[in-house]
Formats: sequence, C-alpha cells, structure tokens
Amino acid sequence: MSDRLRLTRDGLLLFLTRAVRMFAYGLVAIVLLLYLTEVGLTSEEQALLLSLTLIGDTAISLWLATHADQFGRRKTLIIGSLLMLLAGVTFSFSTSFLMLLFAATVGVISPSGSEVGPFQSVEHAALTELAGPRHRTTVFAWYHVIGISAAACGALCSGLGLDWAQRHGWQGVEAYRPILFLYSTCGLAMAGLSLWLGPAVEASVPPSPLATRWGLHRSGRMVGKLSVLFAVDAFGGGFIVQAITAAWLTLRFGLRPAELGYIFFAANILSGASALAAGWFARRIGLINTMVFTHLPSNVLLLLMPFMPDAVSAVILLLVRYSISQMDVPTRQAFTMAVVAPDERSAAAGVTTVARSIGASASPGLAAMLLAQPGWISTPFLLAGGVKIAYDLTLFAMFSRRGEDAEPS
Repeated sequence: MSDRLRLTRDGLLLFLTRAVRMFAYGLVAIVLLLYLTEVGLTSEEQALLLSLTLIGDTAISLWLATHADQFGRRKTLIIGSLLMLLAGVTFSFSTSFLMLLFAATVGVISPSGSEVGPFQSVEHAALTELAGPRHRTTVFAWYHVIGISAAACGALCSGLGLDWAQRHGWQGVEAYRPILFLYSTCGLAMAGLSLWLGPAVEASVPPSPLATRWGLHRSGRMVGKLSVLFAVDAFGGGFIVQAITAAWLTLRFGLRPAELGYIFFAANILSGASALAAGWFARRIGLINTMVFTHLPSNVLLLLMPFMPDAVSAVILLLVRYSISQMDVPTRQAFTMAVVAPDERSAAAGVTTVARSIGASASPGLAAMLLAQPGWISTPFLLAGGVKIAYDLTLFAMFSRRGEDAEPS
C-alpha cells in the first residue's frame, strides 16, 4: 500500500455503517433517563434496566464477536443490526417495565452514547486487514472521528427535536417516541448497508485449530491482561456515561434538552477532532505513552467537575476534558491489534470489548441511584476520576516498555 491511505468500497461501507449506528446511539443517550422517568420507572427500576442493558449487550457481543470469523463477519453485523431494531421498536411502542427490560437485555441499545454490541469488534478486525499495519492507528482515528461526530449530530438532533416537540404541545412519553422510532430506523438501515459488504471483510485465514472457545490461542494471556485493565477503565467511565452526565447537568443546573444537545454536540466534535492527532503522537512517543499522557490529565479534570460553581464553568471543564479524553481510543485499539496474531484479531477485539462492557455494566446503575440522592449527585465524577487514574498508572507500569508500543513511521 502507498503512503497515502486509501479505503476500499468495503472500508467506506464499514465507516458509513458506523456513522449511522453512532448517530442512533447519540439520539438515545441524552434522553434515555429522562424518558424512563417520564414512563414512570423508579430510580431502582432505572438502575436495573441500565445494568441489564449493558449485561445483555455484553453477552450478545461475546458470543457474536468470538464466532464472527467462523459464522461470517457480514452475517454477524446484520444480526446485530436487527437486534438494535428490536430494541428500538420495543422502546418506541411500549411503556411496560417488563417489556422495556426484555428489550434492553436482549436487544442492542446504548445508554452511554458509545459503542455496544458486536459491531466494533468485527469492524476493527475487518479494517485492520483492509488498511494494513502502517495506517492502523490512522484508520482507527478516523473510525473514531466519524463515530463520535455522528453521535454528536444524534445528540444535537435529539435535544433540538425534543425541545421542539415540547414547545409545540407534545406532552409526556409522546414527545420522546419520534426519537426512539428513528433509532429503530437506523438499525434497519445498518442491516441494509451490511448486505452490500463483500468477501474482503471476512477473515483472511481460517481460525487456528488450537483456538479456545473464545477464539484465542497464543495471545490468550496478553488478551487476559488487557481485558482486566480495560474493564477497570470502563467501570470508571460507566459512572459518567452521557445519559448520567446529561441528567447531572439537568439536576444540578436546570439545563434544557436543547442546551444539552448543543453541549454534547460540541463535546463529541472536540473529542473526534483530537483523535486525529493520535496517530501523529503514537509515531513519536509510542502507543502506551499516547494513551496514558492524554488520558491521565482528562481524569484529573473529572475530579474537579463537582466543584464547579455554575453551569458555564462546568460545561467549559467538560468540553476541555472531551478535547483530550478520547485520544487513547484509537491507540488502545491499534495496540490490541498489534499484540495478537492475525487469526485472533476478531476474538481479541471481541473479548476486550466485552470486558469493557462487563466493567461498565454496574456503574451506570449505581450512578443513577446516586443521582436520586440530593447530597450524592456529584459522587459519580469522583468515583470515575479515581478509578480511571488508577487504570492509567497501572497500564503504564505494565506495558510502557513493550516493543509493540510504536507505530511504523
């Protein structure tokens, strides 16, 4: 491949699918807790639903991602899209707690505005082969930028749409239903796009006969270490998912849905733009150094959030954090792909992604319960900052000297 990055038709389709999916996740993230409150769910029911949503996504991701190379990556993406459609349709037309719980557990819905389900694991493995090692971090950076920008657009559309509906007389649950219906439509569109993918997205080599039930063989120990660390990071991040942060801004400062839409649009755009620098930094200081030296300061800012005296200072600090907090994403993904064998990439991406989902499954529910207690509503930021700082320091201590910690220049 030449020095200039060129994506194939399949690569562009994967990017487009990612954009549609993340737009849908952004739509739901900032209104999900508000919708569940409007439906009449108690804080305990909301906590249970959020946790089971992530647990269900975890189970689905683990099975589909670790079987994707045998079953077929394109088929796996189609199944995930249909599960997303199922969740969206159920949330659109039902207010029953049991039905919502079923849809959240079995379907695919994102309370965080970030990736859930099997999609990212399969797409990472396919893009790694389509792009080659020289452009791996750059491809993952653009993958992140496209996703985060689409999520930002979804958050903006959601906030503005809900505000418009309420100002024009749409009351209660009815004001939220168009957003949830659009989420369902995005799932259907993703299934259609996945049908157009060609054979180049499938695994280039057959799975090793030595592979375990998780699709791993010689990289098992490495993936295990990374999975534990990524789970810790995700557990910390689960305290401040977008749904929680949006609810905190509403409770603490009384911000309206439209204002939240603008805030998270700007936050996600900043996050996406900063990721483009990840490849440049990685080639000069290494993958692990890029991950830690950008992630650690952003987590210190988390600890400062509860002490902001007004909405303006809180939003400014939040935007500053978003401008550096996600630079570790493409570097983390590139590092994982670099330290495993080619025939383990789908499985490694799946196992580490699932580990992150498991880590994140408990903390949003706990954060939701803390938000319901007037004296504890800012505690999620302190917990998130402390846990994620511990992750950064441990990651640096364990992997800063590895030979794979460098991008080809």
